[in-house]
Amino acid sequence: MKESAYLRLENLIKEFRGGRGNPVRAVDDISLSISKGEFVTLLGPSGCGKTTTLRMIAGFELQNMGNIHLDGRLINDVPAFDRNMPMVFQSYALFPHLTIFENIAYGLKIRKASKNKISNDVAMACQMVNLVGLENRYPGELSGGQQQRVALARALVLKPEIILFDEPLSNLDAKLRIQTRTEIKRVQQMLGITAIYVTHDQSEALSVSDTIVIMDKGKIVQAGSPEDIYSHPVNTFVSDFIGNANLFDGSITETDDSSFIVEIGGYSLSVPSSNTEVGLKVGDDVTLAIKPEAVDVVAKSEDFHARVDVSSFLGSITEYKVEFAARLITSIHPNTVGEVKNFRAGEEVSLRFNREFFRLYARS
Repeated sequence: MKESAYLRLENLIKEFRGGRGNPVRAVDDISLSISKGEFVTLLGPSGCGKTTTLRMIAGFELQNMGNIHLDGRLINDVPAFDRNMPMVFQSYALFPHLTIFENIAYGLKIRKASKNKISNDVAMACQMVNLVGLENRYPGELSGGQQQRVALARALVLKPEIILFDEPLSNLDAKLRIQTRTEIKRVQQMLGITAIYVTHDQSEALSVSDTIVIMDKGKIVQAGSPEDIYSHPVNTFVSDFIGNANLFDGSITETDDSSFIVEIGGYSLSVPSSNTEVGLKVGDDVTLAIKPEAVDVVAKSEDFHARVDVSSFLGSITEYKVEFAARLITSIHPNTVGEVKNFRAGEEVSLRFNREFFRLYARS
């Protein structure tokens, strides 16, 4: 647990009533420490408990068990409106009948701030998120990206302890998502504010986070920097979710000081010992995870034989689905000027592997 924890979650449990009245545990005994000024992303599939965790932090949901500490204070019984943790939603939640200025100022008016303070603080918030000149428009006159920046400004103007984001970019198109997440990260770094961000989008989490917390079935599976999570996933779930890994069931046939030999579908592959779960030995049933960027599709040779099933040119990359070892796997090839591979569906090819991107786990 971080010694400098600003927000601390201790053994949080949240249960809801299921369809037959039986309790369903949405969040299952999680603990987490977040430093002041840190950008933390809760990442996981739908139903993993990430949004419920965010809502407990905000005070919108009360935990069944566990404690929440903010800056050394226990805040279990502090109502949401006194926690000063505004949330930015995916639906923007703007008032359509109020101008942009009035939407941003709403929280300050509720707090009975002076007109002078409201005017100054709204002007500063608009400047931070590039809304200057739009103050007298209405939400319906703005683009989706601009509306999301209004929602962000409305949260920032309250000078929050922590700012919370619940899948804020889900309603934006791909280009706007990238622009807006860059804007969010810029403002967060500029103000040094603590941010907790919920998403199921891996690329989004990797691009904005100081720390990523992977959740599954109500539990924290792994927490660490984006680089650590991506390069050193602790199990096949994380390996697949964060890196879209190709997963093969096999067995260990040989081992030495530096590598393990794994047999999959009649082929033998060498895995560095440093990329292997501790305790594995010859004869163990295992799962080998291979990232798509570790699979290179090349002209047919004496290497590992495969057949192209689907070839998708995506601009900066070409993605292949190829039949190998009696299953379909994914290969991603970066396209550079003068080097665009063009293998077609049905073509016989071979594969080359970068074993540094292999991860080996005990089969679950």
